Amino acid sequence: MKLLKKGAEADIYITSWNGQNSVLKIRKKKDYRVHSLDTRIRTLRTIREAKMLSEAKSFGITTPLVYFVDEKKCKIYLQFIEGKLIRDLPAKKIIKTCKEIGKIVGLLHKNGVMHGDLTTSNFILSQKGLVILDFGLSQKTDKIDDYAIDLRLFKEVLNSAHAQIVDDAWTLFIQGYRKILGKNITEKIINQVLVIEKRGRYANVI
Repeated sequence: MKLLKKGAEADIYITSWNGQNSVLKIRKKKDYRVHSLDTRIRTLRTIREAKMLSEAKSFGITTPLVYFVDEKKCKIYLQFIEGKLIRDLPAKKIIKTCKEIGKIVGLLHKNGVMHGDLTTSNFILSQKGLVILDFGLSQKTDKIDDYAIDLRLFKEVLNSAHAQIVDDAWTLFIQGYRKILGKNITEKIINQVLVIEKRGRYANVI
């Protein structure tokens, strides 16, 4: 078993499941929480993530297969996806891919799902197309504000990690997003993104 990534909520390993390469996600204990509460939170989030990964597939979105969920140990065994993270692609390729990312996010929101961690590190370009990862912070919602938070995070990631292409990448992302949700709903959500950005600027001034 090889450590792939240490995160705030979980550690991710490369391992095997029934002879196949697999990704193992283990949710960490939080010592600052009461033990019983911590166990409940980690268990519920593990179960929810597995359900969300499977539910996204029903919308026509490509996600890793869920091989096995160990609720007691808060572990999920997932399909290992061969490919490149979008963050590691050449700039022109990232720009082009953002339109497809926009469509995927649009499908999630159209079906009432907030991803919660939209970054270019959570999309892989595989031989079979674009795959979205990590539904650990996802939730069911019908709130415009929640969808706007998703979009705002993705925009922030473009600004910080891909500053040289942010304008072109964001424009194509919105084009793809609008194609799924339509002009009116997209405009409402983008306007809410602007509201969230103003809140942030105001908080910084204070």
